[in-house]
Amino acid sequence: MDVKISIIIATFNASLTLRKCLESIVVQLTEECELIIIDGGSKDNTIDIIAFYDKFISYSISESDKGIYDAWNKGVKSAQGDWIMFIGADDVLLPNALSIYLDVIRNTPDINDYDYICAHNEYVDLNGKVLKVLGEAPKWSKMRRLMPAAHVASLHNRKNLFETIGYYDFEKFHICADYELLLRKKDKLKYLMLPAHIARMKVGGMSFSTKAIKETYEIRKLHKSVSPLLNRLLYFSDLMAFKFFKFRMALGGASFS
Repeated sequence: MDVKISIIIATFNASLTLRKCLESIVVQLTEECELIIIDGGSKDNTIDIIAFYDKFISYSISESDKGIYDAWNKGVKSAQGDWIMFIGADDVLLPNALSIYLDVIRNTPDINDYDYICAHNEYVDLNGKVLKVLGEAPKWSKMRRLMPAAHVASLHNRKNLFETIGYYDFEKFHICADYELLLRKKDKLKYLMLPAHIARMKVGGMSFSTKAIKETYEIRKLHKSVSPLLNRLLYFSDLMAFKFFKFRMALGGASFS
């Protein structure tokens, strides 16, 4: 049976969270799915955990890299699936996520004409409490300003994206290269937005940082998706919204890394 979905996890000293991530995935694997792990040369017992799950893993490698997007590029190049999913070593795939995606892939006419399939992510605090449900349809009116889609565990058409418009620019963008890749399609991005919760991600991380806001500004500037004036206004608006959100989380006892 042909592989439909390739799940790629980039790891580096991820021993504290990787086992839980893998447990959420391996119980859902079918012959139409493959699991790929690209490790950046971990020094903790990440490699031991990967070895423990070896029978579920189609491909793995451990070597130094230039960050998560470099690792993801390596994973894409080794993948056999038509659709590529990226999930962090500290994220969790929710029950039935793969079966939901596979049903859509099997039953949607001309599915291979689509570039991107996405759904909702649950954004939780360190105790597992849902703080917010992330994910909106990546229509151009929003994509030109920011990344509205929940990227964790979304599906990327390997042929229409990576083999057509290229791979992640890991040299220039270290946090938001996923947004930059999709923005290359501009208003031609063909997507499906599913009304389902697919993955759970914890509060914190570089995606929620001032550095991410700066990168988003640079990506809009690169692709000229908005005017220079609007780009500056969006930058300051995003910065203020982030500081306010961080303040609210601090009051609630949550923390950001």
